Amino acid sequence: MTTNLSDLRASEKAREAIAKISTGIFIDGQWSEAASGARFDVVNPATEEVIATVADGGPEDAQRAIETAGRVQKEWAKTAPRERSEILRRAYDLIMARQDELALIMTAEMGKPLAEAKGEVAYAAEFFRWFSEEAVRIGGDLTTTGDGKNRILVSREPVGPCVLVTPWNFPLAMGTRKIGPAIAAGCTMVFKPANLTPLSSLALVDILVEAGLPDGVLNVVCTTKASEVVSPWMSSGIARKVSFTGSTAVGVRLLEQASQHVMRSSMELGGNAPFIVFEDADLDRAVEGAVAAKMRNMGEACTAANRLFVQRSVADEFARKLADRLGALSLGDGAEPGTDVGPLVEEKALRKVQELVDDAVGKGAVVVCGGSRPDRRGYFYSPTVLSDVSPEADLMTEEIFGPVAPVVPFDTEDEVLRLANDTPWGLVGYLFTQDVDRGFRVGEALEVGMVGLNTGIVSNPAAPFGGVKASGLGREGGRVGIEEFLEYKYMAVPKA
Repeated sequence: MTTNLSDLRASEKAREAIAKISTGIFIDGQWSEAASGARFDVVNPATEEVIATVADGGPEDAQRAIETAGRVQKEWAKTAPRERSEILRRAYDLIMARQDELALIMTAEMGKPLAEAKGEVAYAAEFFRWFSEEAVRIGGDLTTTGDGKNRILVSREPVGPCVLVTPWNFPLAMGTRKIGPAIAAGCTMVFKPANLTPLSSLALVDILVEAGLPDGVLNVVCTTKASEVVSPWMSSGIARKVSFTGSTAVGVRLLEQASQHVMRSSMELGGNAPFIVFEDADLDRAVEGAVAAKMRNMGEACTAANRLFVQRSVADEFARKLADRLGALSLGDGAEPGTDVGPLVEEKALRKVQELVDDAVGKGAVVVCGGSRPDRRGYFYSPTVLSDVSPEADLMTEEIFGPVAPVVPFDTEDEVLRLANDTPWGLVGYLFTQDVDRGFRVGEALEVGMVGLNTGIVSNPAAPFGGVKASGLGREGGRVGIEEFLEYKYMAVPKA
């Protein structure tokens, strides 16, 4: 491939972009070092090289952040909805203007291919545009009591200071999905990004400042010791809401802490998504849907297809077709042209995926493609298809969070519904069929918060994202997304 000499290499552009990011603690509109002076490394998972260091916050920084959010809340809540809307719209425009730069940062810290990173940047920006429009549509109601004696006046108010905690796998979109509705509703925030991928979030802070967000509305503390930062926020008595995306185990602990002050809680937790293919499905379409549902973000997504149930008459053909597609994907540094699949985020994730594959093979699964780590630097794992997977395999009950697709044959609709729902999680399910009645029937029977019918992608800022059972509480995005950040106030007014 011929290199255009007028352009810097992607890695050099990434270094330049990262060098411009503020990497301290951000409180009351000011950047500073952590009170302890500590910093931590951010590593490129494709090269295992340190690409930045970030201030490592602690309890003292956390206390300053939540006190600031509490102090600023009353004034920020008075801000005109249109002003909040225009801040978000300016931030949307800035993100889109810097799409290439933000994608380079994301690829460097997280590993996903540049094309996919650019897609996430656009997806992340759309949450700001969506909630900029919702900010001016916060409504109320005026009715009369049944006996005609009182007016019922209902208004909406911001819930108050919010604790926002985001995961590493979608480092920009998970931030905008929480920050957007909080700003729109008039809430102040304390925000802890994931320490594995903090740079995208820190770049977002600079964008919001440029967009005109007032000092103290958003306060950010990165840390390698999450409990030392988040626990003081939860116990402060200042925070009135927590919005968390991450594991169910951590979500449960946060809910326990939230109960002490009866905090509003939004939890987007783990998943164990079933992907169901019936024998009447368009098999090629189902394979493409599986590639989308499994390989987005190298499989490191709570919405990833975790268990692929395929009707027995087409299971072998589906597995072969899927293996052909995954086997043809190019594995490499996400910054390199032509890369389809990047690395996993860290060595620990790589070990977990290999252990799950080894366990499945030990229990009778057949490796159709992949099944091992390639011999190269970085946290890479080959795209893998396993057939004849036993229901007893660990990967049937654990989130794989990697590019591994276990194919399990089934015979009847009742059987596959039993298998699909036999999990404590219920985030998303996918099903492929050309029978309209079956599509609705199975979709309604799946115990999940979201269903992809003949599609492998469900996420959209205009749709309510969230799950049932151990997959969480509340919804993000869509018309209901802002509701999580608002309280109802009812005023009884006697009629003269």
